Amino acid sequence: MSAKIRLYVDHPLGAGQSVPLTREQAHYLFGVMRLAVGGQVALFNGRGGEWLAQVVESGKRGGVLSCLEQTRPLQLPPDLWLLFAPIKKARTDFIVEKAAEMGAAKIMPVQTAFTNSERIRQDRLQAHAVEAAEQCGGTFVPEVCDLQRLDKLLDNWPDGRQLMFCDEAEAGSALRLAAQDKGLPWAILIGPEGGFSDAERQRLKDLPFTHVVSLGPRILRADTAAVAAMTLWQQALGDWS
Repeated sequence: MSAKIRLYVDHPLGAGQSVPLTREQAHYLFGVMRLAVGGQVALFNGRGGEWLAQVVESGKRGGVLSCLEQTRPLQLPPDLWLLFAPIKKARTDFIVEKAAEMGAAKIMPVQTAFTNSERIRQDRLQAHAVEAAEQCGGTFVPEVCDLQRLDKLLDNWPDGRQLMFCDEAEAGSALRLAAQDKGLPWAILIGPEGGFSDAERQRLKDLPFTHVVSLGPRILRADTAAVAAMTLWQQALGDWS
């Protein structure tokens, strides 16, 4: 049994569990989707899988759902971070949405030497990740971090995590990702529209955990590069292979 409407809730889920709705959620379910008492919704909270729930109270300013049964277990993505330099608003939104759909465990906007944007709306980007999970049937929502400087992040890089450095200067060279690296924690780094500085590129290449890769014979826009890089990594080392 499944419901056509999926909704993310920040509330525990379990058999018989009551789930109160926010005003915005109530407006969506009862005002937009025209759901009534007895209607069914698929709920997920990013921790407990997906649950079929039934409307037991409805109103313009709120409502209550009751969990009936679990319909899907929690499906965790691979331990993959996506690091990217923010670009124009709509294209940054696109990167976050596609990263959530394609199986990133964490999404990390980073400020590089040539990053055009000096600030982001972390709460708005997190909402885009939630919407992507709602729409694509996901049961996990990746954390979207606040903007941080790339050099500071590299200074405190966690032991054992590998870094796939997508360098536009390598366009046309062969992609090399070793099969024995499957199962390790990874991160993918996508640069800004202006590319990486010479100093950044050299530092990244000198790091022992960095794997420099090309994304094909053509230089890609940042949002296209993010999708291409995640596709290549998932096929070689992720849960698509």
